[in-house]
Amino acid sequence: MDSSNLDHPIERLHPHVSAKRARVALFDFDGTLSLIRSGWEQVMIPMMVETLSALKSAESEQQLYTLVEEFVGLLTGEQTIYQMMELARQVELRGGKPLDPLEYKKEYHDRLMERIRDRRETLRRGEVSPEEYLVPGARAFLEALRSRDLTLYCASGTDQVYTLEEARLLQIDQYFDGRIYGALDDYKSFSKEILIQKMISSAGYRGEELLGFGDGYVEIKNVKEAGGVTVGVATEEPECRKVNEWKRKRLAGMGADFIVPNFLGREQILEALFG
Repeated sequence: MDSSNLDHPIERLHPHVSAKRARVALFDFDGTLSLIRSGWEQVMIPMMVETLSALKSAESEQQLYTLVEEFVGLLTGEQTIYQMMELARQVELRGGKPLDPLEYKKEYHDRLMERIRDRRETLRRGEVSPEEYLVPGARAFLEALRSRDLTLYCASGTDQVYTLEEARLLQIDQYFDGRIYGALDDYKSFSKEILIQKMISSAGYRGEELLGFGDGYVEIKNVKEAGGVTVGVATEEPECRKVNEWKRKRLAGMGADFIVPNFLGREQILEALFG
């Protein structure tokens, strides 16, 4: 089937998979629910290419762009610090003296905040509807899952303080009832994998009771490894009206069970998941 056709709001990759046993749903944040940071790649990748170009290696700018785009994509969904650690490694490989990854992260974050400042401020002042910066259909879909008595979690690679703030700006924090998690300065103390293991060991959920949604390969991989069902949210940002084929390929390659471009086809998605 044509995975970008809006007449088919969900693509089933594994015919016999069902989420009928699901009791808990784990959502990624940026690109899966929130569009406040849409375009972050156009900030991170050029910054990294700029850093590597300054080392005057034999590579062309296009070669460096391809290299950076690859590892940034591979680490999407992880905490931002991991992308910066890889940048530091690449600098060292080229004979340079890298900054501390936290310094690279601060520079990236300063640049990103400059880009998205107006989005955050207009939301804060109530000048635009939160729907403007939500993946289409997200709010109604969260409502639908909650009405099915699923417990909702959110886990983000963005710093926790900003994830919490932006969830409040989008007015979706109430769906998670305090279960929103993000990156910490002590990056080893949090990851989506750690959160899933805590959900299983502390909250008493079994792997097959876990349903995961994400636009990055990390959350798909972690949920699948735990024995859960996964929905790859292959958003073509910022409009999110069709499937992003690059994301789809990555998500399918990590074992996603379903692919959606957004949450507009709520009834069809729920039917496919829960029958």
